[in-house]
Amino acid sequence: MATELSPSARTVLARRYLRAAGGQVETADQMFDRVAAAVAGAEAAFGATPEQIAITAARFAARMRSLQFLPNSPTLMNAGRPLGQLAACFVVPVGDSSHEIFAALGWAAEIQKSGGGTGFAFSRLRPAGDPVESTGGVASGPVSFMHVFDSATEAIKQGGTRRGANMGILRVDHPDILDFISVKLDPARMRNFNLSVAATDRFMAAAAAGERFPLVNPRTGEHVRELEASAVLDLIATAAWTSGDPGMVFIDRVEATNPTPGLGRIEATNPCGEQPLLPFEACTLGSVDLGRFVHGGAIDWDGLRDCIHDAVRFLDDVVEANQYPLPAIAAATRATRKIGLGVMGLADLLVELGVPYDDPRALEVGEQIAAFFEQESVAASVALAAERGPFPAFASSRWAAAGHAPLRNATTTTVAPTGTISIIAGCSSGIEPLYAVAYERNVLEGEVLPELHPGFARRAEALGILDEPLLAAIRRRGGVRGLGRVPEDLQRLFATAHDVPVEQHVRMQAVFQRHVHAAVSKTINLPHDATPADIRRAYELAYALGCKGITVYRDGSRASQVLSFGEGAERRGGETEECPACGGKELRDAGRCKVCLSCAWSACG
Repeated sequence: MATELSPSARTVLARRYLRAAGGQVETADQMFDRVAAAVAGAEAAFGATPEQIAITAARFAARMRSLQFLPNSPTLMNAGRPLGQLAACFVVPVGDSSHEIFAALGWAAEIQKSGGGTGFAFSRLRPAGDPVESTGGVASGPVSFMHVFDSATEAIKQGGTRRGANMGILRVDHPDILDFISVKLDPARMRNFNLSVAATDRFMAAAAAGERFPLVNPRTGEHVRELEASAVLDLIATAAWTSGDPGMVFIDRVEATNPTPGLGRIEATNPCGEQPLLPFEACTLGSVDLGRFVHGGAIDWDGLRDCIHDAVRFLDDVVEANQYPLPAIAAATRATRKIGLGVMGLADLLVELGVPYDDPRALEVGEQIAAFFEQESVAASVALAAERGPFPAFASSRWAAAGHAPLRNATTTTVAPTGTISIIAGCSSGIEPLYAVAYERNVLEGEVLPELHPGFARRAEALGILDEPLLAAIRRRGGVRGLGRVPEDLQRLFATAHDVPVEQHVRMQAVFQRHVHAAVSKTINLPHDATPADIRRAYELAYALGCKGITVYRDGSRASQVLSFGEGAERRGGETEECPACGGKELRDAGRCKVCLSCAWSACG
């Protein structure tokens, strides 16, 4: 029986995933068979016979055909094809010399051509104006070089299927941090980058206490100057309120859970932030559709366990089968064999359980699921280690130091955003609430795909209320809360992203983070009328609850009008070249705002 796919799924597959050869285009089931055969074939390296490989391939294909489990997009696109690059996430080191910077750019080009996304930490680059002894000149600083990386990405087409994505990270104590925070206030800049500030524990404590913190020159280790931590956190929140960037990565917390600290420090993540990686590491991801494991109003824990064990085996095989774009990446990745098994369809599962996303019970369900995934994925990795051997760096890992049984993989769990694979699976994305009940999805270079949540359609049809006027009303609003024709219990059950309070968004992320080895990609959605103070509170709550990072998005912020000084400017007698807070002359006109690079004051704060 052919896999049942939605019109949106068929469109996405046809445009991005299905192989064309000899005038014929493969079907979705043929794609799943291709991927399963290529991935299971890696088991020959562990002594599997052709018959055993065929049995494993059939099991993998069945998981994908049922849409219970899907790997990340590069695996679906490239497995069993000449390119053979199967990982989605990479981190490339960026050193302080011009040679190292442009070497990193070349490595990133190779990765992006093969279909991967790249994360960079620019924290080792000396600040703008710092001397360069070899030339007698001065450094242009990390933000200047980031523009070079951004332009290069614009020119690279990933594997013929999608344009490259980057994550740029800078430590909060870098002297150029204010320039970094404000760069995307100009919407024309850094279009191919997500940005995150690497916030230290010291910085967060200083912000909470109203204290100052030092900026440190990475070249010399010297303290350059101090800033008010609270003012910098306000600027981060204001920039995110305006443009959606930067997010925050709580870098000390990330390093504290680095499973192999002897191999190096973690400085950066992949573009969506869920996968902290060592320099040159790659990670392969996959997600289980939780909504397919609810039967009779209850979670099928036995079925979910079996799926988790199959998925861990699949992802470990991907580590072996992958054709890495660089030898250094192959070596680093196979030393730790990190995999990232996550979930999608959480919102759908909650609907089938009759639990609104913004109900406290939703956090209890999330906790159960996250703990179960950690427990069973670790058990599966231990079983694989007994069969194939532990990951090579196990003996010096935190796992070994804690006396844990050997694992095949240094990490087993993450929560990715699952953008396109959730469309293929026909489910809600990651651990997000429903985006909307009925809406038009804009994907694939402007193509519009109509969507209606099947759970709502089924219930509305049973009540005899599903008609075009109701659908039109839902599309205008996105959700059903406040719609008189929809019964109150359905209004509560079908909570959408903007129905859910910010605190519940953050708490759901924290619930999963407690049981996830890597990190959790989750967008904290805020309504258009949210304030920068609301965003700051979300940052502080995420830190307090143990999250490793946070990304916010205020509805409509990326299409908002350019902000101005307004009445405040008139009272000052027009614009001035001096910062009204500190009198400094370093005012940046950032397109949507003005920012002082001396003290972190902003005109739109």
